[in-house]
Amino acid sequence: MTDTRDMTDNRIEVYEERIAALEEKLRAFEGRLAPPPGQRRPGTEWAERFGLIAAWVLLILILGSFRPDQMFTWNSSAAMLGSNAMIVVLTLGLIIPLTTGDFDLSVASTMALSSMMVAVLNVRMDWSIEGAIFMALAAGVAVGAINALFILWFRIHSLIVTLGTGYFINGVVLWISNSAVISGVSMELVRAVILTRFLGIPLSFWYALILTAVIWYIFQHTALGRRLLFVGRGREVARLSGVNVNRARAGALIASSTIAALAGVLYTGMRGSADPSSALAFLLPAFAAAFLGSTTLYPGRFNAPGAFVAVYFLSTGIMGLNFMGVPSFVQNLFYGGGLVIAVSISQLIRKRRPMD
Repeated sequence: MTDTRDMTDNRIEVYEERIAALEEKLRAFEGRLAPPPGQRRPGTEWAERFGLIAAWVLLILILGSFRPDQMFTWNSSAAMLGSNAMIVVLTLGLIIPLTTGDFDLSVASTMALSSMMVAVLNVRMDWSIEGAIFMALAAGVAVGAINALFILWFRIHSLIVTLGTGYFINGVVLWISNSAVISGVSMELVRAVILTRFLGIPLSFWYALILTAVIWYIFQHTALGRRLLFVGRGREVARLSGVNVNRARAGALIASSTIAALAGVLYTGMRGSADPSSALAFLLPAFAAAFLGSTTLYPGRFNAPGAFVAVYFLSTGIMGLNFMGVPSFVQNLFYGGGLVIAVSISQLIRKRRPMD
């Protein structure tokens, strides 16, 4: 009996030593990129967290000085907030796998598939709009599950899998639509997305705002959110700590595609139709906003409020340039340059800050 108790005590001591060693490694991992105490200048923290918001206000003032009659009108601002809501939703879906260290290049294609499914089922097959939306969201879940299967089971990099999946989905969209725009989607969806307004702003904006708040709460105040962040910062460390890394990554990929499908539903409601190719143009803006958003409010990590601000910062710039009569190709320059700059700033901040 005594020998058994001694063996149990010895095992407990061994486990305690292993846990202590693991905790020490975690502390070293969290603090290895942290700047030495006292070397950060006063105000640096504030500038990192709120610099993009200040830049947004400055951008509005600068562009407004050229076109005050258009930039400073409520109708223009309300229209911009509502019309870019689906980019906010698409970006929110994108940041979930980015948080776990995976890239989902199929989100824009999933958005196009969802939009086209709503139109095909509702217009051509005479489904109810509720049934069409349900099937579109179910398709988003299926896309995420397929991505997760190839990435996690076959150990293929997420960039390759989601790039291939995206092209495959594009082919499906062209097939089911006969490469044609489908118009005449139920006015119930159009009213629920763009025609009905609250405080003068289309409901699409408020949907995006609510989703932003939900994802912010999950990331900041739930164990699930902390696990996703932990997986993205160090998969092996997370695995040794008892986190089911594969389950977290699979859930993130499925959530991403489902939210992208929701963006497709909003996009269809905003246009009252579905275009087999127009949704693909939102992939670059979504990535630009995701990385730009990781430089603000919670610098060094992808976060929902930052993504929300980043989308409308970029949208404000595009709107102002359009008001000034700048050629349309400048929009690509703006988003492309914004992505490169955002990624560069994000990497600099990640090197300076410890893991949250």
